[in-house]
Amino acid sequence: MKLISWNVNGLRAAVTKGFMDSFNELDADVFCLQETKLQPHQIELELPGYHQYWNSAVKKGYSGTALFTKTEPISVTYGIGIEEHDQEGRVITAEYEHCYVVTCYTPNSQRGLARLAYRMTWEDAFRNYLLELDAKKPVILCGDLNVAHEEIDLKNPKTNHKNAGFTDEERSKMTELLAAGFTDTFRHLYPDVTDAYSWWSYMGKARDRNVGWRIDYFITSKRLDNSIAEAKIHPQIFGSDHCPVELDIAID
Repeated sequence: MKLISWNVNGLRAAVTKGFMDSFNELDADVFCLQETKLQPHQIELELPGYHQYWNSAVKKGYSGTALFTKTEPISVTYGIGIEEHDQEGRVITAEYEHCYVVTCYTPNSQRGLARLAYRMTWEDAFRNYLLELDAKKPVILCGDLNVAHEEIDLKNPKTNHKNAGFTDEERSKMTELLAAGFTDTFRHLYPDVTDAYSWWSYMGKARDRNVGWRIDYFITSKRLDNSIAEAKIHPQIFGSDHCPVELDIAID
């Protein structure tokens, strides 16, 4: 099973920058998007062979997720069942015979950490949601989780300490999630690989210089560790300030 996750930072903009070429080239079984920034009626995406599922924010032009899958899921749910957290289109869960696939766009703590307190509430609620799923079937979580977990996961850890995405609080929540029985698939296979990033600022030619952050993940239930075949980052694919990330996993 090949899965792709990509924060497209506005799908309508990405479509003008070669999104469909990348989509077809990657040829995933499940293709998850974050930050679609649209209502479903605002785009007509022709994806032969795929079932399409969309979760849009109440606020137009903001946040949003999508999930495209070749195999029709048993069921699809939107959000995590808590009204406070389900206004921004951040989560889609597809249930398959042997697993759940969850795509997530984690709230950004924002400049000045204005939303850090909300982010902490979200993190606890979302972790509990994943654990409830995991009690039934293994979970494959993907998305822009808006945190670089360890210093190896961003170019300039010292100067970014206490900035959104690299605060002690956010990093500890990722540690807590992994400790609860989940695996960061990329680090599982490549614990020491440096300069592997999935997001770059538009400022200062950061992408040209590979001054980036790894904030896009595939996180899986620990009992799937032996099924992880490959985890890739695709920095050569443009169209957003993020690049796609990939998981290849042997699961029926």
